[in-house]
Amino acid sequence: MVEHSPNSVTFSNAGGSPGIPGSTAPEHPSDGIPLPAQGFARLDDPVQLASVPAAEVISRAALVLMDAASDRLGLTPGREPDLDMDDARQLITALAGLLAAVHGDLGDRWEPLYSGLRTLQNAFREASVQPDAPGEGPGEKLLS
Repeated sequence: MVEHSPNSVTFSNAGGSPGIPGSTAPEHPSDGIPLPAQGFARLDDPVQLASVPAAEVISRAALVLMDAASDRLGLTPGREPDLDMDDARQLITALAGLLAAVHGDLGDRWEPLYSGLRTLQNAFREASVQPDAPGEGPGEKLLS
């Protein structure tokens, strides 16, 4: 096991790329997304949630969607892959919709989230038995 940062753990494999052992899966989509210094503990308490800036709440919601989608695509390190392409499609489309809605509102937080979305969309296409045509994949029409 190789540690990349305090927020991610990836496995080394024969191909030298992080992801599922023995696979060529990309890094986890949320790798490289800056997390708040205080973590997300404040977001779990509804009383304190009122004092959290909107950009942080939106970023957290995006990360939850990313984590769930990557799990459905079998990209979660340390877990046995259990593909659910229908759920993955819905989650990726929801993430794209969220990012489309806040495109100008997140400042520096938007680009890493968008990069994570693109990684998920590419992983979805690679995992699909019959890949969607370019521009027809989950959420692709929302941010084109």
